[in-house]
Amino acid sequence: MEFGWWEKDEEGKKRQVFVEIFGKNITWARKYGHNSSWEPFTNPTDAEWDKLVAEAERRVPRRLFSQKQFEFILSQRPK
Repeated sequence: MEFGWWEKDEEGKKRQVFVEIFGKNITWARKYGHNSSWEPFTNPTDAEWDKLVAEAERRVPRRLFSQKQFEFILSQRPK
């Protein structure tokens, strides 16, 4: 399953965040603008985790995302 959204960084520049969930792996990447390359990153912020959880939660009632997959995301979030 893939998730993606646009957000602004600390300097006010827009960036695109991309999250891929495949099996037991969660891969985070981001890029600035359409012509730049994806840069993997390993330390998503709390706001990015909140956005991922909210996007996944919206998909569960529509059966686009299983409850088991949603619980996996919650279990991977740092405390």
